[in-house]
Amino acid sequence: VEFENKQSIEVKMSVQYMSFSAHADAKGIMTLIQQCEPKNVLLVHGEASKMEFLHKKIKQEFQIECYMPANGETVTIDTKVNIPVDVEIDLLKRSLNSSSDSSDPKRPKLLHGTLMMTNTGTGPQFRLVDPSKAMQELGIKPHIIQFTSTVRLKATNTSPQKITEFLFQKLKNKLCDQHDIKLANDCSIIASTAMVRVNNGSTNDVKDVYISWSDHEEALGSYLINFIQGLQRSLDV
Repeated sequence: VEFENKQSIEVKMSVQYMSFSAHADAKGIMTLIQQCEPKNVLLVHGEASKMEFLHKKIKQEFQIECYMPANGETVTIDTKVNIPVDVEIDLLKRSLNSSSDSSDPKRPKLLHGTLMMTNTGTGPQFRLVDPSKAMQELGIKPHIIQFTSTVRLKATNTSPQKITEFLFQKLKNKLCDQHDIKLANDCSIIASTAMVRVNNGSTNDVKDVYISWSDHEEALGSYLINFIQGLQRSLDV
């Protein structure tokens, strides 16, 4: 390099070309979609061939709608309509307290109730109330659906009464905080609307455990089945 005073300086640096862009590349866009979990993606800028490749990749990997409109094109995206519903506080508290799995407060829980609609001056209003209250308001007599399942346990030289007492102590320790566990005179175990009874099976080393529960105690019935099935190892010991 020559300066005005005719001084020359040898330049030993090499020249490199580096491309900078404020736009994210395909990898960055895929990472952003994975983190944000959108329902729809709209591609609006880029080379046509690369956008087409990214368009197919997004739909294939994330199973969501991806749009690639041309300049001036209008895109209509269908979205879900949120309907506000008022939930009774007593119904909410009772459902949370009766949950058989309360260890994780962030885990989704089932909420059983009756959805009622009332026409108001500003439009329909929705309420989720206890089924008994809904039937009282509508003048409907209650009907209860009862479900029954059988779990077969291998228990050699063990009477149904001893197995019943064993199950009663186990269930009482597990469910005493959520349900009132009782041992009835007929050697059946009562937990809210659910009932557990042990009878002799087809052979001496098999016992049939009958489990019955109502439709609004579905979570409890499912818990009882899984819990009793898991007790086979304790009986083997």
